[in-house]
Amino acid sequence: MPVFPSVEWFRAVADLVNQDPAYRKLGTCDAKMGVQVGERLFEIDFEAYEVVDVKELDPGQPHDLDFTLVLPYEGWKEMIENIRQNGRADLSHTLNSIDLATPEEFARSDDYYRRDLFYRYNQSLQHFFDTSAKIETQFVDPAAVRR
Repeated sequence: MPVFPSVEWFRAVADLVNQDPAYRKLGTCDAKMGVQVGERLFEIDFEAYEVVDVKELDPGQPHDLDFTLVLPYEGWKEMIENIRQNGRADLSHTLNSIDLATPEEFARSDDYYRRDLFYRYNQSLQHFFDTSAKIETQFVDPAAVRR
């Protein structure tokens, strides 16, 4: 059972997405997405019809990400648990709903043209997170555990 947040968890989701014909029907997705969970930062690279790379980054270093999705650990946990319970995000837990409800910006980037990729590929990105309903997830608050 992969632990969230971890490279293993994101890779498990990516492996399922890469085998899912429904994901391909959404069209191509070309984006370098950051996912910040508390102080931890992950990069998920989408190219064409697949997720090609997942890695953890040093949050103190500059990175070439198109945008970064930023939530505290509890926010990510709530979203993923909701997806698991419902098979996909309910209307209050979609990426778009979270973005609209988060005053300090959920999707962040220094370059607004690159941040626009979050909106352009929103359905593909939502499919990625909705696919996490298919895996058992163990949650470990990164603030409580040293890496």
